Amino acid sequence: MANFMKSSVHCHSTLCDGKNTLQEMASAACAQGLTTLGFTGHSHTPCDREYCMSPRRTAQYKATIAKLKAEYKGKVDILCGLEWDQFSDDKRIGYDYWIGSVHYLHGANTDRYYEIDFRKQDLQACIDADFGGDGLAAAEAYFRSVAEVAAQKPDILGHIDLIKKLNRDGEFFDENCDRYRAAALGALEAARSAGCVLEVNTGGVFRGYRDDFYPSEWMLKEWNRMGGKVIITADAHSVDGLTYGYEEAARQIKAAGFTSVQVLTGAGFETEEI
Repeated sequence: MANFMKSSVHCHSTLCDGKNTLQEMASAACAQGLTTLGFTGHSHTPCDREYCMSPRRTAQYKATIAKLKAEYKGKVDILCGLEWDQFSDDKRIGYDYWIGSVHYLHGANTDRYYEIDFRKQDLQACIDADFGGDGLAAAEAYFRSVAEVAAQKPDILGHIDLIKKLNRDGEFFDENCDRYRAAALGALEAARSAGCVLEVNTGGVFRGYRDDFYPSEWMLKEWNRMGGKVIITADAHSVDGLTYGYEEAARQIKAAGFTSVQVLTGAGFETEEI
């Protein structure tokens, strides 16, 4: 089995919005033959109470993972990571690595924070109240936020085009128009300048929101043209999704022109040919 098939490093538990406990995820990873399991709980943000870890849960998260590291030593490398959001107040101290992501848009008119990947009515309210009904303007603001996160040089840049998650039928904006693509390219350029590793994230397909992975095929090809690096992740929220879609993701990565992927292990990033 290829090494990339044995490393799942974008994973959530019941301490944020996952369906299984940290212990259940670790046990499943071991049973499935993984050699690396990286937890990336959603960092605390003052603008959200639904799926991010509270400060108390963050402390519990770190303590539990420390115990799991010892329990699975020699079997599975357990890593304590963090999915850090643009509006997070977590200082990113005490983690093995971090994924930089954008899950919200801040409305200048309403001073509201809108989750852009959860409920369609929230995204629509954001577009109507703060972007004059222009879905593309919201997408442009999203990609500017991604560029800001990329500039902080996360170890992995998370689901770069997450703004498309609820747009499966083109309900909010045209993903093929020039404005959308220009905004997305701006985020890619920022990621290139910062030397980010871009994740090819299969989670949206696993959960039935999309038929395509993040990033879209055309973005993946552009990222290869820029000389960027990629890592395959599942954004797993349950034990049955730890390596969902990895083989298909590898095929798409290869079709986009890449000859290798990054694999995160207990010893750090390694390059594996595909």
